[in-house]
Amino acid sequence: MFCMSELNNKTVQQRLIDAAMQCFLIDDYHRVTTRQLAAVANTSVSMIRYYFGNKEGLYEEMIRSTLQPLLDVLDSSLLTSADGFPDYFRIYYHTMRANPRFPALILKVLALNHGPGKRFIFQLLERGRHRGRERINKLKEHKLISHEVDPDVVRIAFVSLAMMPMLIKPVFEKQMEREMDEAFINQLAAFCGQLFSAGLLPANEK
Repeated sequence: MFCMSELNNKTVQQRLIDAAMQCFLIDDYHRVTTRQLAAVANTSVSMIRYYFGNKEGLYEEMIRSTLQPLLDVLDSSLLTSADGFPDYFRIYYHTMRANPRFPALILKVLALNHGPGKRFIFQLLERGRHRGRERINKLKEHKLISHEVDPDVVRIAFVSLAMMPMLIKPVFEKQMEREMDEAFINQLAAFCGQLFSAGLLPANEK
């Protein structure tokens, strides 16, 4: 539950999105009620209808608002060279570290059909795939990466390196007997980014 100072400093719309993040990531979609969401956000059910149409609309906005910063990077100047991938990993890790249950939610929706968000998530992923392909092709045009690089291979490799550490973060922390704190996440992002960038270079530059 949010404290009153946090509630007062946020718009009703953002409080509802935060409430959705809190409720949907803990419980099954069908068990979460609009009354519960409104109570957590300290507002009325009518505000869910006003801003999002219904519970499903709020659920989709929660997903979109979480993934949007990662999609926006693909339109930014960050990936104008392969050197930008460490920062991209860092953005992904910190986004998911702030919402530790989110990777599991995405997996549940896509693999187990839990919740109504599968179509919406696929649309977001397809947008990411399209933008990623454009970015990879631009890097090829400028001869900054190997011409042989397959954009779909790059996308799957990125998702594998990015998603897995966050998906089973508690398991890794238990094995290592230490927290994956900000310093550890930054180190992991730098390593994965350098590893990833090296794999994109033309053979004669490796």
